[in-house]
Amino acid sequence: MADLLIELFSEEIPARMQTRAAEDLKKLVTDGLVEAGLTYAGAKALSTPRRLTLALEGLSANSPTLREERRGPKVGAPEKALEGFMRGAGVTRDQLEEREEKKGSFYYATVVTEGRPATTIAAEVLEKTIRNFPWPKSMRWGAGSLRWVRPLHRITCILTDENGTEIVPVDIDGITSGQTTEGHRFMGGAPFEVTSFEDYEAKLKKAHVILNAEERAEIIWNDATNMAFAQGLEVVEDKGLLREVAGLAEWPVVLMGDIADDFLGLPPEVLQTSMKEHQKFFSVRNPKTGRIEKFITVSNMETKDNGATILAGNQKVLAARLADAKFFWENDLRVAKSEGLTAWTARLSNVTFHRELGSQSERIARIATLAKELAPTVGADTALAEQAAQVAKADLSSEMVYEFPELQGLMGRYYAEAAGLPTEVANACEAHYSPLGPSDDVPTEAVSATVALADKLDTLTGFWAIDEKPTGSKDPYALRRAALGVIRLIVENKVRLSLKQAVESALSTLLKVEEWEAAAKGASGDEAKQLEHQVQHAKKIIATVPSDLLSFFHDRLKVFLKDDGVRHDVIDACIAMEGNDDLLRLVSRARALNTVLATEDGQNLVQGFKRANNILSQAEEKDGVEYSYGADVKFAEDDSEKALFAALDTAEAVITPAMSSEDYAAAMEAMASLRAPIDAFFEAVQVNSDNQVVRRNRLNLLSRIRQICSQVADLTKVEG
Repeated sequence: MADLLIELFSEEIPARMQTRAAEDLKKLVTDGLVEAGLTYAGAKALSTPRRLTLALEGLSANSPTLREERRGPKVGAPEKALEGFMRGAGVTRDQLEEREEKKGSFYYATVVTEGRPATTIAAEVLEKTIRNFPWPKSMRWGAGSLRWVRPLHRITCILTDENGTEIVPVDIDGITSGQTTEGHRFMGGAPFEVTSFEDYEAKLKKAHVILNAEERAEIIWNDATNMAFAQGLEVVEDKGLLREVAGLAEWPVVLMGDIADDFLGLPPEVLQTSMKEHQKFFSVRNPKTGRIEKFITVSNMETKDNGATILAGNQKVLAARLADAKFFWENDLRVAKSEGLTAWTARLSNVTFHRELGSQSERIARIATLAKELAPTVGADTALAEQAAQVAKADLSSEMVYEFPELQGLMGRYYAEAAGLPTEVANACEAHYSPLGPSDDVPTEAVSATVALADKLDTLTGFWAIDEKPTGSKDPYALRRAALGVIRLIVENKVRLSLKQAVESALSTLLKVEEWEAAAKGASGDEAKQLEHQVQHAKKIIATVPSDLLSFFHDRLKVFLKDDGVRHDVIDACIAMEGNDDLLRLVSRARALNTVLATEDGQNLVQGFKRANNILSQAEEKDGVEYSYGADVKFAEDDSEKALFAALDTAEAVITPAMSSEDYAAAMEAMASLRAPIDAFFEAVQVNSDNQVVRRNRLNLLSRIRQICSQVADLTKVEG
């Protein structure tokens, strides 16, 4: 067994590509080695800004010799067929064997593939890997044909076993492999030779290179938090930024700098975003005031002045960046206070939302109309909901959001507060974009929830109206996320809403059917025909889109409830019931049914129901009648039969009022209580009795089972 070490040393690799590239290197090399017949005990991939490293342990020294028997043509087959078989197997005529089988005599060849040394295989695999590496972006330089993310300078590839270290020979466009590497660009000293992974890692650390990205991230975070703690401050956690910064330095040195007093009055989110996006700085916050007062930067080297020169340069650049942010902030505040947010909203008439769905200004008007209609249902003040919808996207025209789009909504809240708008309106400006994902908080304030619902419903109905639906894995307008947002807004805020009616209302506002109809009546000739065509097309959309979009919501609901452990067939059983566009009711019913079906009584009841339903359906089809009434206990012959009559009466007395009051748990529990009497009934009696009166009575009794259970859910949809 041997250990293999590969290092691909280049100019700086973008931080966002390093982790994926290291994993790609690992997969491509290990897959290639295994495919060639080698085995290994373990593999780990590592990366720094200038190198991708792969270390394999326990690599077999040689691939095994393989013997394979291949059956060829039938004896007596045309000569060309036989020649082709021999050529493919790499054998001569005298190496063939004739074997008698049931279908005749056939030629057989034994193909022996000799094992090869690991160095030869590794060289082939590595060359193929390098030449076909899946960089998102790559470049070609010099006279060679190799494409790499940045110029590749050195290939280190060695195989180490008990006999010593052997260089795996690779030559790519004049870059030949060896056992030499180098350390840090400025502090690493001269290149050095390595003999194993342990030797390589230890020498790199002496040459000021920390090979493990997780170790670099841990050093950065520990040093940063300790520095901040020493001054009574805290570092604002940002795991994405930490991963990125760990990919920018091979020898991270943490430095803390000051933010000039002129900029401390900026909103903390503005400071944090500006420093993160432009400078890759961490924000340092005063926990007592919530203000961002300092920053953390990470240098890639140690200096004699302990980073003073680096900090001075960073603070100078940061001051210029923050001066821009301060200008945007102050200018936006002046507009908000003097002209109000409607000044920005008016500018959105020149911003296209979608070529078939109009401008942002037109979209805002639709959202406001829908929010006004939804407000009573959600429990919001109608006037406040409409006002919030009218200004919620105003900050899209502000200078700050133009510079930092990720601050949309948040800046809207600041500007709405500055403009003196009601608190509910200001909060809605920020919260109406939520929830953006499954872990995002759902707005709970009535006005915010109303505008968020209206915003997402307008998006969904609009794209459905122009037939821009998600297909496969493609969802360029994030419509699946919007639908999940609608579901969470409704369920978590306990909103009783007919989704179908809401979609129809949104479509009517979008398509302006009444306006077109009125215009068509006053028009003539080709104009009248064109308007009438538009009206008919719009009516067709209104007739088809709500049901189609509701099915999409139901599909998303299955994803939403999966985390609760609710089975998809349980949801289907509830969707089949009337009123399935009321998602709150649908979710309550599905959760209650899922709870019952998790019990033994629930599982057995479904089997009993299906047995009753199957017998009844077959009898109805055979007899050409519907057994839906007339079951009478006086025709019961067996005690189990009489007991089932009584049990059905008792259950129905609970289930019917429970369903009316939407107490699904009580209804499901009552339904599950039927398990024992139904089991006893089928155990004791034969439904299809020779006595036709008794037979009809028992079939009508089964019909009662179907009718009572079907009040709760369509149990025919439940699997098992």
